[in-house]
Amino acid sequence: MSDASTNAAPLKLFNSLTRQLEPFQPVHAGEARVYSCGPTVYNYPHIGNMRAYVFADVLGRTLSFKGYKLTHVINITDVGHLTDDADAGEDKMEKMARAESRSIWDIAEHYKQAYWADIRALNIRQPAQWTVATEYVPQMIQFAEKIAPQHCYELDSGLYFDVSTVADYGRLARAQTDDGEGRIEAVKGKRNAADFAIWRKTPAGEKRQMEWDSPWGRGAPGWHLECSVMSGQVLGFPFDIHTGGIDHREIHHPNEIAQNQAFCCTNGLDLPANSGAKIWMHNNFLVERSGKMSKSSGEFLRLQLLIDKGYHPLAYRMMCLQAHYRSELEFSWEGLGAALTRLKRMYKAVAVQLSKEFESAGQPVDSTRAYLPIPTEEWEVADETGVLTEFLEAISDDLNTPKCLPLIEEVLGDKMISHKKRWHLIATMDQVLGLDLLKLDRADLRIRPKGVELDEAEIEAALLARKEARAAKDFARSDALRDELAAHGVEAMDGDPLGWEWKLG
Repeated sequence: MSDASTNAAPLKLFNSLTRQLEPFQPVHAGEARVYSCGPTVYNYPHIGNMRAYVFADVLGRTLSFKGYKLTHVINITDVGHLTDDADAGEDKMEKMARAESRSIWDIAEHYKQAYWADIRALNIRQPAQWTVATEYVPQMIQFAEKIAPQHCYELDSGLYFDVSTVADYGRLARAQTDDGEGRIEAVKGKRNAADFAIWRKTPAGEKRQMEWDSPWGRGAPGWHLECSVMSGQVLGFPFDIHTGGIDHREIHHPNEIAQNQAFCCTNGLDLPANSGAKIWMHNNFLVERSGKMSKSSGEFLRLQLLIDKGYHPLAYRMMCLQAHYRSELEFSWEGLGAALTRLKRMYKAVAVQLSKEFESAGQPVDSTRAYLPIPTEEWEVADETGVLTEFLEAISDDLNTPKCLPLIEEVLGDKMISHKKRWHLIATMDQVLGLDLLKLDRADLRIRPKGVELDEAEIEAALLARKEARAAKDFARSDALRDELAAHGVEAMDGDPLGWEWKLG
């Protein structure tokens, strides 16, 4: 790791536990160990869910960019998560299996694959490991056995964690009251309102599709237990960073922290590492005013719906990057269209300038665009304009991607930068942003909306006829062809080298 990537602009991250920016100081020198709360695979992820993984991807890319050896783990919850995040209701997986008349294992596999497809579409890097909850049940039982004597008690419904046995319970949420957390399910016999289930017994006379034998009876692990066990097993306590959506900050993560404290025999949270992770990071909500973000609303907003309407998934990634991860982001189709337009302008600038570069050299345009990022030890020499320094300062300031994007556009528009250096600068910055600016063509962003009947040959023929009509000053014919294309969802883009676009409205 070079001084250029660390000393010039040390990485500072906002720790939700301390509510302040802190310099990143890894537990293990030169390494970064990160755990991200993954999906419960009972339904398709909505785009609000996916914002959390775009954020975690930018974090991981930044750590790699700055020279750390990254170990990133994301879990898959396929058992134990109830219909209410506050430890109440039915098991989400069991409920969906009944609703779809399929086995719970089929449900888990189907929606896991759907989630992974969205991960790929958004150009989110694969983590070092996916941890699947059902593969860690024996370790969960062992974890619970260790903490039970001092921290848990048994009721007819299961094994419960007594939150009064650890110091500073709820500090992450900072939402405690004298009456406890009001969203927690009231269970007869619980010592404290905030106590939560470590192990849920299968009720007498019932049988679940997913259940295991344990010292407390046949049943299934609690949702909170899973993440403590999987993060500790793979990364070791304490690890560096734990991420998740801001909704996890109020109940799920405080319960994880309590379990971690019990397992590691640590004291209060004045020392953040006692929580199991040195830094806890949370992305804010994606808000959609019509109420279609929730999975309970029917046709909720999932990535495939955006694609069906003609939006490339990277337009949604761009939309996320345009806002700071800790800021609330409002979704609108107009905003998504603006993000797609901005992305297309970047791709167009790359395509036009690449074409000029290779034409001037008498060579065909390099379709591979194999430009490598600038090695960190060469940044100082390569950074004549100071743009890399600005980029490094912005991304090191708690992942300030809204400040990073204009720097890409600045490089694309600066005629004083040589072509070769321009592409190496773009490749360097795009390591973090993940927009694939030097790998994809603008034509790749042109997605046919679902239900459009014309094929590309028909479109090209109509556009050629329109071009000939305009050349002959037959504007009535030209307008008629334009209107005919528009009726089929295609918008002619006069003066654009690409020639046409799908209508997005």
